[in-house]
Amino acid sequence: MHLSVLVFVSVLSGSSFALDNGLMRTPPMGWLAWERFRCDIDCAHDPKNCISENLFMDMADRLSEDGWRELGYVYVNIDDCWSSKQRDDQGRLQADPKRFPGGIHKLARYMHDRGLKLGIYGDMGTHTCGGYPGTTLDKIQLDAQTFADWEVDMFKFDGCYSNASVQEEGYPLMSKALNATGRPIGYSCSWPAYQGGLPPKVNYTQLGQICNLWRNYGDIQDSWSSVLNIADWFFENQDVLGPAAGPGRWNDPDMLIIGDFGLSVDQSRSQMALWAILAAPLFMSNDLRTISGEARSILQNKMVIGINQDPMGVQGRRIVKEKSGIEVFWRPLSGDASALVFFSRRTDMPYRYQTSLSKLNYTTGSYKAFDVFTNSAMVLKDSADFVVSVNPTGVVMWYISAPARLNVRQYFSSDRMQGSAYRLDKDNAIPRVFF
Repeated sequence: MHLSVLVFVSVLSGSSFALDNGLMRTPPMGWLAWERFRCDIDCAHDPKNCISENLFMDMADRLSEDGWRELGYVYVNIDDCWSSKQRDDQGRLQADPKRFPGGIHKLARYMHDRGLKLGIYGDMGTHTCGGYPGTTLDKIQLDAQTFADWEVDMFKFDGCYSNASVQEEGYPLMSKALNATGRPIGYSCSWPAYQGGLPPKVNYTQLGQICNLWRNYGDIQDSWSSVLNIADWFFENQDVLGPAAGPGRWNDPDMLIIGDFGLSVDQSRSQMALWAILAAPLFMSNDLRTISGEARSILQNKMVIGINQDPMGVQGRRIVKEKSGIEVFWRPLSGDASALVFFSRRTDMPYRYQTSLSKLNYTTGSYKAFDVFTNSAMVLKDSADFVVSVNPTGVVMWYISAPARLNVRQYFSSDRMQGSAYRLDKDNAIPRVFF
């Protein structure tokens, strides 16, 4: 694997297709209500845990006070069920006055005062998936301007209660309408998820021209089987999906469910690692007020986030699938570095997997490998075998430095070689700071 050549080709393949709004040059990060809270609108029974402005303000407080914002988690996103059942007298969408008594504009200001951004949800159809007013073709410009007037920063456009022809017209129209408002609004479109996620029904070149990110596949649920099903679909179709991704245009495998109820600690690390390899948006859907320390440490892991946020923006891929249940994933990173993930599909016991960097198609050289979850480091020569112990449904994730350069001066410093001919200099070091 000649890293520099492969990276160049990957970047060049889609560099001219990004949506021209200057947003989301790295995968967006934040918090999203849907998976954890759905349409829980029983505010009278439990006002702190319903889809109300209190919930979103609480999440904003946690993001701004508990170290999340500084790591890049800046979006707080409303999903379905936020609106009134009726538009107002001017035909505009309006928030449910019982759940959002201050209105969406006030909530946006609350986010902005804390250095955060507000996202909102709509639907390209007669109704949203939850049965609230949708955005028909004649309402696209009005709704886009309404969101801009409310100072919204991101818009997710779902596709329930519409058809292929309406979507083909409506999703590009909304992109133009959002840009025409003059307000920078990141655009997440669910169009490919409603057309099977793959060509010929899905045109990923067009998607990269009109959307910042897009849902390709079904909704995630709070279970390991759901995470595994989504990851399998993305990596089985990596040859199609990988070239579509890049700065400003991202495949979205859906939310991080780390910190909820369905994943073990090992499975949580696996989702975080695989989403980082995919260059996926990192939207948590959990309760940040009660999240465990273990879940927090995974979601706040600076090196995993740094890998996810690599500015080159190349989506990674699966490079090995063993009969033993071990799979290996690789992602090229800036500065000729890379990330490796060793993942176990096994459910019985830890598995000791033996390989070498040369078997994984790394070029000749000496590399420094940093384990992002244990904070341990080692130097590996490309031809030297090594063993990693991978827990059931777990991962081992490494940041791999660029190969060391041949130190010619050291090699010829005397009649015989003085030490190693490879120099672990700054180009072969683990970055001290990722942000």
